[in-house]
Amino acid sequence: MSREIVFDTETTGLKPFKGDRITEIGCVEVIDLLPTGKTFRRYVNPERDVPEEVVKITGLTTEFLADKPLFSEIVDDFLEFVGKSQMVAHNARFDRDFLNVEMTKLDRQPFEDKRFTDTLLIARKKFPGAYNSLDALCKRFSVSLSERAQHGALLDAKLLAEVYLELNGGRERRLDLNPNKRKKPNTGMAITGQAVKTEIKALTAQLSDEQRDEHLKFLKQVGEKPLWNKYL
Repeated sequence: MSREIVFDTETTGLKPFKGDRITEIGCVEVIDLLPTGKTFRRYVNPERDVPEEVVKITGLTTEFLADKPLFSEIVDDFLEFVGKSQMVAHNARFDRDFLNVEMTKLDRQPFEDKRFTDTLLIARKKFPGAYNSLDALCKRFSVSLSERAQHGALLDAKLLAEVYLELNGGRERRLDLNPNKRKKPNTGMAITGQAVKTEIKALTAQLSDEQRDEHLKFLKQVGEKPLWNKYL
């Protein structure tokens, strides 16, 4: 059984080493690639203003975040939820850098690179030359974006969990997750060595004797040598 945490962060900007901070963390637990229903979400007070252009993307204003807990107040809950599981993110380096800046400020052990699986890198290998943003992948895999009016860490993590499944074999993979419970298809084929032979069984006649006699009488009216007589 493989447990992973698909997650996303929202931030005040793009530069964690120049003062931008986390404003939201959203996580989805998946086991063997399938969401379990367990999630983690925290809004975070970034201790700075949120630029207006960022507010338009996330909807998270400076006023809304003002009374939210600091990262130092939610870090233990976050680490407990993540545990020792592999962490999955889209453009994982971005989220990893923001997390590690916060961890370093608290004198906590930063996350190692090997803890992260980057779905953007997976998508680029699978679809070289294509546009592989989360939105583009959702459209490619027919993952609904109807609830995504704005970016949100938990919602994006849920979408990414669906995309991650598709990148690893898709919905068909669900049929292979428990091989002990899979039923062998009844193909009507007998397999001997390398040869495949089809077992053909004659159909049982469904006509009554009376119906058969009526049919023979009809054939006599057709002509002296009806073609059907060859098969009687």
